[in-house]
Amino acid sequence: PSGTWLLYLPSTWSIGLAAEPGCLPDWHMLSLFGIGAVLMRGAGCTINDMWDRDYDRKVARTANRPLAAGDISIFQSFIFLGGQLSLALCVLLCLNYYSIVLGAASLSLVITYPLMKRITYWPQLVLGLTFNWGALLGWSAVKGSCEWSVCLPLYLAGVMWTLLYDTIYAHQDKRDDIIIGVKSTALQFKEDTKQWLSGFSLAMLLSLCMAGMNCNQTFPYYSAVAAIGAHLAHQIYSLDIDKPEDCWKKFASNRTVGVLLFIGIVLGNL
Repeated sequence: PSGTWLLYLPSTWSIGLAAEPGCLPDWHMLSLFGIGAVLMRGAGCTINDMWDRDYDRKVARTANRPLAAGDISIFQSFIFLGGQLSLALCVLLCLNYYSIVLGAASLSLVITYPLMKRITYWPQLVLGLTFNWGALLGWSAVKGSCEWSVCLPLYLAGVMWTLLYDTIYAHQDKRDDIIIGVKSTALQFKEDTKQWLSGFSLAMLLSLCMAGMNCNQTFPYYSAVAAIGAHLAHQIYSLDIDKPEDCWKKFASNRTVGVLLFIGIVLGNL
């Protein structure tokens, strides 16, 4: 479920920031976006496994996925994907017209992301653009349109965060990726990974501060940003990029980062 959390949390930040001062976030919207995150993460996984079934057979960690193992057919996976997207559309149609159009625009990213690892060493950037769409959509679902001075820095912070955690994730598979010809930021950065991760962290923290200033956030918000900075610093300092189990542990701990920021937003509003 880590990936579902990482998809869901940027939308909770946006919904939280859109709440009126002194008010809790819109729980109806949080619930809708939670259901949407489960459905769209599932759809993204289905699309990814359809594109990558031949690659997955050659990677130890993914060889047992249903398509790679031959347990289900491409036709069956299309039927399943249709069900996932149909249910996700039902959730999207509960939002305002602006948000329906904005949400539908993300589908092209969801479909094309799995191809990027064949084309560029920066597929994690495209994943960041995809996974953090909720940072735009959450605000528009509450307010009826985006306040770009808040939403864009928040979106950029999410993209930087994804570059950080998914580069760590990619280090798990780098030996297999070299053999089968798949690209990633882990292979691009190599031994310079920690310097790059530090840069992404700094960009994330600065973007969060900008988003907070542009919507008049208060002390608890900036305290949460500081706590996130400390968490990321420890994460990067203690990371061993050559130990897959440590990479997984650090990757999964990013849920804490997202939850910390959401708590900071809620307390800052109150």
